[in-house]
Order: sequence, then C-alpha cells, then structure tokens
Amino acid sequence: MYDLRPHLETAVEPGTNLLLSGPALTGKRSLALDILADGTESGESAIIVTTKDNGDRVLEEFGTRIDYADKPVAVVDCVTRQQGVGDARDDDRIKYTSSPVDMTGIGINLSEFLEEFYTDRGIERNRIMVHSLSTLLMYAELQTVFRFLHVFTGRVQSVGGFGLFCIDSSAHDDQTMNTLKQLFDGIITTSEDAEPTIRLGK
Repeated sequence: MYDLRPHLETAVEPGTNLLLSGPALTGKRSLALDILADGTESGESAIIVTTKDNGDRVLEEFGTRIDYADKPVAVVDCVTRQQGVGDARDDDRIKYTSSPVDMTGIGINLSEFLEEFYTDRGIERNRIMVHSLSTLLMYAELQTVFRFLHVFTGRVQSVGGFGLFCIDSSAHDDQTMNTLKQLFDGIITTSEDAEPTIRLGK
C-alpha cells in the first residue's frame, strides 16, 4: 500500500491513479510534492512530470522537503526547451521534451525513468505526479489528452506505481472534468477554505 498520511487519512493500493483537482492557488502542487517527498523518505522513487515550471525549479522546491541527493528522484521537463533553451541536455535527474504538446516524448521519458528505477534498480514503489493536466488541455484536444492519459495511467498501473495528476478544476467545463475522471481510481479535492478531501472509487 502507498500511505498518504499525514496529508490524507488513507492508504491506496499499488497501481492507483488519483486526480488532484481544485481551483487555482489551493495548494495542489504543494500537496502533490509533499506526498511524493514522504515516499522518497521511505525509499520509494519520485518522478515529476512538469508542464509549468522548469525541472531545476521543481527539484529546488522538492529539495526544501527532503535531501534527495542520493535518492531516486527524477523530472520530465516539458517547459525548458519550449522556452527556447534548445541545448538543454538530458541527465540522470532531468529528461526534456520539446513542449507539453509532445505527449509521445513525455511517455517515452516516463517509461525510461520507470525502467531505470523499477527494472534496473529494483525499486518496487514509484510515485509519479503530473503538474498540470490543465497545461496539456491548453495545447491539445480533450480526446488527445484522454488517449495519452489512458496509456500513462496504464503504465503506472503495470509497475504497481502510484500516480497523482493535478488539474485546475476552475479552468475546465464539467464535460471535460467528467471525461477525465473516468480514467482515475479516485479524486482528491482541494479548496480555499478547507482541508483536502479524498474520494476513492470511480
């Protein structure tokens, strides 16, 4: 089981994918990073797919939670090259895609990190977060994002990982939200004036 306490009073089965949904500025990213850092502390890996901030900044923020120097922590950066830093080179920590539109590249980079951690290094527990689905939906049709997430969540499931996918609920209509919810095993909801809540089950 993946223990989500103390942030959420629950633990979830390996292979679980959760949607982390709430309006802007309700702490979704911070909560997701906290949940990943807790796993890293107990020997699990963390893979962060970022479509909003560059990889260095994400690692800097992660580093305020835990010293990850010799731990299995990695980032798929969909931002840096899109901002014109074309010479950004992959290393052990960060792999780059050309932009958030490059969903094939995102999938390949995720698979490479999972293979390294799960297959090569024998790490059975892997926590993955995506921040944020809203960026993907800005650039691509809903059906394209749905198909991408269908494959992505399946990959997390196949290695018994735990996936956390952030979305700005105030940026999308009900139809979009309801379509995407079908892909997930539950939903964590954040709000301005209350603690996050979790509901498991389709």
